[in-house]
Amino acid sequence: MTTTNQIKDVQPIRSKELIEDMKWSLKRHCSERDYILFLLGINSGLRVGDILKLKVKDVKNKKRVVIQEGKTKKKRDINLNNIYSEIQEYVKTIDSVWLFPSRKGDKPISTTQAYRQLNKAGDMVDITEGIGTHTMRKTFGYWYYKRTNNMEALQQILNHSDIKITKAYIGITEEEINDTLIDFVL
Repeated sequence: MTTTNQIKDVQPIRSKELIEDMKWSLKRHCSERDYILFLLGINSGLRVGDILKLKVKDVKNKKRVVIQEGKTKKKRDINLNNIYSEIQEYVKTIDSVWLFPSRKGDKPISTTQAYRQLNKAGDMVDITEGIGTHTMRKTFGYWYYKRTNNMEALQQILNHSDIKITKAYIGITEEEINDTLIDFVL
């Protein structure tokens, strides 16, 4: 079970180069399963528990998936268009109903196993900040905000009750906010 302190200890990956390094490390030194898990995590903002509940039938030949989030019980529409081809190639290789199958019987991998694989890949690419399963969700949030500057939409996507929670969650600091104001003029 993930604790609040563990969530606070991990940071988003703020470098696109490090994201690419993580993809390479997961694909090359872990497995295609772990690579796709990371890819889905950083492109959807889903919690790892919700990702691990996915079955092959949920994503096979689909560009959109509607899930009910475990924590909030809210429905969430996930667009897979940007990673569709990778997911479709991956599902062809799976001999399980689970999208992220465990080698230990007919069940998905555990959140602990997902954590181990992400840490292994993070160590290989010298990520010095804490890394964990929430790193994927935080990385999604950080880059979504960087691209759109829409904190309100991100708050809704992540299902946070307060915008302050969203800002703290993705690590938007006062310095980063001030940087956006340097050349702001009307």
